[in-house]
Amino acid sequence: MPAERTAVRTSVLGVRHHGPGSARAVRAELERLAPDVVLIEGPPEADDLVPLAGSPEMEPPVALLAHVPGEPSRAVFWPFAAFSPEWQAIRYALDAGVPVRFCDLPAAVALAYRRDEGEEAPADPIGALAAAAGYDDPERWWEDVVEHRAGTTPFEVVAEAMAAVREGRAPSAREARREAYMRRTLRRAVKDGFRDIAVVCGAWHAPAFTDPQPAAADDRLLRGLPRVGVEVTWVPWTHGRLASRSGYGAGVTSPGWYEHLFTAADRPVERWLARVAEVLREEGLPVSSAHVVEAVRLAGSLAALRGRPLAGLDEVTEAARAVMCEGEEARVELIRRRLVVGERLGRVPGDTPMVPLQRDLRAEQRRLRLKPDAADRDLDLDLRKPLDLSRSRLLHRLALLGVPWGTPLQARGRGTFREPWRLAWRPEFDVALIEAGVWGTTVPDAAAARAVAAAEADGVALADVTSLVERCLLADLPTALPRVLAALSARAALDPDVTRLMAALPAMARARRYGDVRGTSADGLDAVLASMLARIRVGLPSALTGLDDDAARDLLRHLDAVHAATALLSEEDRREWLAALRGVAARDDLHGLADGRLTRILLDAGELDAEEAARRTALATSAGQEPARVACWMEGFLAGGGLPLVHDRRLLGLLDRWLCGLSAESFIAVLPLLRRTFGRFDAPERRAIGERVRAGGGPKAGTDEVDEERAAGAVLTVLTILGRAGE
Repeated sequence: MPAERTAVRTSVLGVRHHGPGSARAVRAELERLAPDVVLIEGPPEADDLVPLAGSPEMEPPVALLAHVPGEPSRAVFWPFAAFSPEWQAIRYALDAGVPVRFCDLPAAVALAYRRDEGEEAPADPIGALAAAAGYDDPERWWEDVVEHRAGTTPFEVVAEAMAAVREGRAPSAREARREAYMRRTLRRAVKDGFRDIAVVCGAWHAPAFTDPQPAAADDRLLRGLPRVGVEVTWVPWTHGRLASRSGYGAGVTSPGWYEHLFTAADRPVERWLARVAEVLREEGLPVSSAHVVEAVRLAGSLAALRGRPLAGLDEVTEAARAVMCEGEEARVELIRRRLVVGERLGRVPGDTPMVPLQRDLRAEQRRLRLKPDAADRDLDLDLRKPLDLSRSRLLHRLALLGVPWGTPLQARGRGTFREPWRLAWRPEFDVALIEAGVWGTTVPDAAAARAVAAAEADGVALADVTSLVERCLLADLPTALPRVLAALSARAALDPDVTRLMAALPAMARARRYGDVRGTSADGLDAVLASMLARIRVGLPSALTGLDDDAARDLLRHLDAVHAATALLSEEDRREWLAALRGVAARDDLHGLADGRLTRILLDAGELDAEEAARRTALATSAGQEPARVACWMEGFLAGGGLPLVHDRRLLGLLDRWLCGLSAESFIAVLPLLRRTFGRFDAPERRAIGERVRAGGGPKAGTDEVDEERAAGAVLTVLTILGRAGE
């Protein structure tokens, strides 16, 4: 730099952290000033990362992430959007070849302090200035004064206004430390020989750079501050995380709108409403160019009535609501989600500092053609296809690592090869990946190590280990499965509670079939399943003893689940299970719910014929039984649906006679149980039962009567299908 330049010129550009008008003004002012160094509010540990912002692969929104290794809760982000003044200052400096330094308190110091220091909430200078100007909305005031302002932004006036707001207000301890460090960074820049210095910081801090605070006082304030080890990198960010409603303290209400204002300098209202029309058309809504013209006129009229220099977000939203959305708030919410906030996800260069696990995931995303996206995206996988199967395994592995990029959805249809997901990438997943790096350098290795550690942890519940077995099979982790199965076998052998074994077995039975559906080896699973089922069979009689109503319902829920799961096991296991149920069903001390449910299960499985089922029903509904027990028996027997009453006239007749024989008091007592039982039937079942009763009761139901005239059409159709219509 020229030696004759001895005087120091410091230009302080106080801005709002995210605003298109501020961003344009900062860029224009820096080009006018041509400083030889730019100081920006941010962590000084990131100085060496600034050159990455000039990479063509870097696409905002992005954020600087500082975190304490090993403590995921201690992390802080500095987000930047294309319309952030600090981002434009960085890009100007890189384009002009000017050095950039961050001047905020180091992240190592900021993260050493916990958030429970009891400091007062930061001031809201924008709100104070808006109130002084007669505005009830700080966002609207800032837009009118800065974001929609024609010409340059008066940074000196902004600094004077902030000084007036700060007058008489003592900064908090944290703010005092931050501003002391900012002044120290400015002095260091002067000491290093820079003579034309531009500072880009939050407007609130602008007066701090003109504060005649001596260096010694700042040094005393900063001396002895605690520090922690931190790592800093760039990570992708989203517009949703820039929104104030996400909890971001410096967020704005409308990042998508602000990006539009920044990128569409000419005719922003017309271009915005054209985008609104495009979004609505994509949803199949009829929006014409005439709608756009009328909405533009209405927005302009509203802005004129309110004395605004340009139609703001309020005006264009009201115009869209009235003209394009026909007053429907659901359509307005769609516009807010898709455009006002937006769904943009940034991108960082490949040479950004990352832990190996992050790099492995990026390689997997490229290989599997799964691009991260902030917007919700449904993905229907066909597990018969190698690419989709690999995608499924990756999503399950990430879930084991605490990175729920995908959320499984309920599959439509009966095919087990379909696996629907909903994908949405969140910025905090990068923090989770950094922390998960301790488990391994690749996604499968880290997921396997994490699963084994969770299965072998002290005090882990049997159901949790069972879930891990299922998840290891879904994620195809053959190196982890043997150890997780060993942990499961040990837990099952030591667990005396039959109910917990019953709760764990269905997931194991489901996992057993993955070897067929997903091509995953489930070696060792059969032995564990057989052992668990054998212990359930042995412990079932005692588990069904001495139950009250609530305990009986809870146990029968597990009993139904185990019975359904045995359909996925071998024929021998199924036969042994049904034999155990037959033995228990022969007891006469069972709770009514259990007695009725076991009878129904055995009937549906073909272990009881209709004659025997009718005999048991007659015994259960005989006059010597308490009405409450009979109602419980019926609840258990009919829990699987009312088809037996539709197809078996004897069962319906027995139930009908029992109900007709109840006294008024007994009927009132059992009515809640009966209503709950019959209320679970499908509507066609209830209708068919009612028609049979109306036709004269169970034994003489009208199924033997055939209306030949009404049946003739159906008979002709069947004969036509069989090719025998002429017979």
